[in-house]
Amino acid sequence: MQKTPKGFRLHIGIFGRRNVGKSSLLNALTRQSVAIVSDVAGTTTDPVEKPMELLPIGPVLFIDTAGIDDVGDLGEMRMQRTRQVFDRTDVGVIVAAEGRWGSFEQAMLEELEHREIPPIVVFNKSDLCGPPADVFRQLSEREIPTIRTAATCGDGVLDLREALIRQAPEDFINAPAILGDLIPPGELVVMVVPIDLEAPKGRLILPQVQSIRDALDHNAYCMVAKETELRDALDRLKRPPALVVTDSQAFLKVAADTPPDVPMTGFSVLYARAKGDLNEFIRGVMAMDRLKPGGRVLVAEACTHHPIGDDIGRVKIPHWLRQYVGGELHFDVVQGHDFPEDLSQYDLVVHCGACMWNRREVLSRMVRCRKAGVPMANYGLTIAKSLGILERALGPFPSAMETYHGCLAEAGGEGT
Repeated sequence: MQKTPKGFRLHIGIFGRRNVGKSSLLNALTRQSVAIVSDVAGTTTDPVEKPMELLPIGPVLFIDTAGIDDVGDLGEMRMQRTRQVFDRTDVGVIVAAEGRWGSFEQAMLEELEHREIPPIVVFNKSDLCGPPADVFRQLSEREIPTIRTAATCGDGVLDLREALIRQAPEDFINAPAILGDLIPPGELVVMVVPIDLEAPKGRLILPQVQSIRDALDHNAYCMVAKETELRDALDRLKRPPALVVTDSQAFLKVAADTPPDVPMTGFSVLYARAKGDLNEFIRGVMAMDRLKPGGRVLVAEACTHHPIGDDIGRVKIPHWLRQYVGGELHFDVVQGHDFPEDLSQYDLVVHCGACMWNRREVLSRMVRCRKAGVPMANYGLTIAKSLGILERALGPFPSAMETYHGCLAEAGGEGT
């Protein structure tokens, strides 16, 4: 289970002041010494991640954060890392100790509630001092799970595990399909997988593997081919496939080789729905029609990989976007969990498929872009629109098609 990708794990953030026992609590929950424990405040400097199996939820990822009340320049850097964890937290655990509940704890609770993240309050070191009676009563009246623990001796840890299970979001327990709802059981999906410089040697990339597994989980079956062999592969079939899915970089050739009556889309479009909000991404990508030469675009990569010479996010998408607007554009690239606080300078954000992330972090970024008034698209939709086949790529998704045609109607013109 340790090999389960992070994006498939429930992310549990542990927040609190320095030296309230967050690391001890994490060690007690995981039954391992994964975080350094010390009496010195501020021992945890960066978020510490621990994947584990939490039955009956399944795979989870605990994230132990630095103290939110840290001070000084280094403290501000630690706090910035901690704030980033909010963006990817599915369940938030606020740890207080020795009966202390003040503005820091209240601010964290309000932040979780503002983001609609289910909270749990833990009063640790309860063997030394219990929680204030009025605070405990107020939290209980608001139906916020409140647990008393003494992490160093294991007291209350089972109660916390039960609370985590109860607070797990319903959309995690009943995770949406990647493509299984698009094809009837017993039907065939053809997956087009180019083998180029970006393809890892000896294996497939994660979206391809997960899509194959999702099809099998829904009692469909798969055929995998390179884009150069697709036409011959389709000719050999006795009946057309229910769906063709391609790497976005091969959109044009696959669209040309796939009969018009066969639904076709891209892996990245599937992930726009599975990891984010497909309809919101469509509204974002339609903003390309308002993009002018001289505009600024932010390219956001979830993975911190070493870019190759013909990198999709740094070379190909900028090239296609410049062609689309007919002039020069300015591009900035961020990787991993880094994301600008100030988005106002950008005319468009283009995000990768985020196959390694959980859905909440992508949705958090979409909310931030919406608040800043900056449209956000993803790789696959951006490529499809740049190449003039967006409507074809959205064909398998009825709701998405409604959104697409609604955007066209609002713009008062034809789209691609």
